[in-house]
Amino acid sequence: MSDDADDLPIATETIGGVGVLTLDRPGKINAVSERMLELIDLALTAFEHDPAVGAVVIRGAGPRGFCAGGDITQIHRNGTTDPSRSIAMWRREYLGVLRLSRFAKPIVSLLDGVAMGAGIGLGGHVSLRVVTERSAVGMPETLIGLTPDAGGSHLLARAPGELGTHLALTGRAMTGADAILTGFADVLVPSDRLDEIVPALGRGGLEAVRALATPPSPAPLAEAASWIDAAYEGDDAVAIVRRLRAAAAGGVQDAGGAADDIEAASPTSVVLTLEALRRARRLPDLEAVLGQELGLVSALADSADLVEGIRARVVDKDRRPRWTPARLADVDAPAVIDRVDWATRL
Repeated sequence: MSDDADDLPIATETIGGVGVLTLDRPGKINAVSERMLELIDLALTAFEHDPAVGAVVIRGAGPRGFCAGGDITQIHRNGTTDPSRSIAMWRREYLGVLRLSRFAKPIVSLLDGVAMGAGIGLGGHVSLRVVTERSAVGMPETLIGLTPDAGGSHLLARAPGELGTHLALTGRAMTGADAILTGFADVLVPSDRLDEIVPALGRGGLEAVRALATPPSPAPLAEAASWIDAAYEGDDAVAIVRRLRAAAAGGVQDAGGAADDIEAASPTSVVLTLEALRRARRLPDLEAVLGQELGLVSALADSADLVEGIRARVVDKDRRPRWTPARLADVDAPAVIDRVDWATRL
């Protein structure tokens, strides 16, 4: 397995009629780089045209997870030098997401361990999405000054009630059971049975993989749905935080933690994310939402909050971002929303 940027960040093989694509940057939890996107596209083309391949599995190398997201050190560097490189990379990524969602052969993704951000782009829109008891699935973009992308806002906007809004604004991760509840995954297979998936797929197709699944444990989000739905209604992020604080004062302890999480995120990103989810609910399909996401990230590619958010979480790791503006109440929401080309297409 490789971690060197000069080596191949993916590995491919064919096993019993199944094309296996392994994201191979385990030291970075298989973070998605520009080179990885290029090679994934080539691998998919090879699998698509190989008559010996009847289905595909996408998995991550190493013990920590499927994919932690995009390689945001690249995005940080681009944000201070050439933001157009990030925009080009996002466009390539989103076109790849669309291709995966429409692939001619069945694709199974193994969302074991960490599966976030760009990892949802690679594994969240395919034929069968498998989680395990170790899965931590999420879209934490507001924490770095960005908005949920790679098709993540499509899934979040279609989650039951306001669960997707809660997840998007707080950046919280889901358990495997939560991921099934919200539509980010389809089945839970115990981690000690993951090695059975490739031969099962080759032998009996998607139904043979489904046969390996076990019923998930109760989803924590299901128990919280009533207070989440009440708190997150509407289009005003400040009002949402106010309702969360009121719920906490009324005895819903986790509501206070959710308010804390939102107030720790980029205020501008929170406002834009809420607007994006409301608009995504009205869009007809994944392709339209991906276009909207491209418009959003293009508007943020050189933003002060994106550079600062990545600095605080990844570069200096002080976890003390200095957002501009610093508070939700100080965001000029109409002006911020107006700066985005919401009608962008891929």
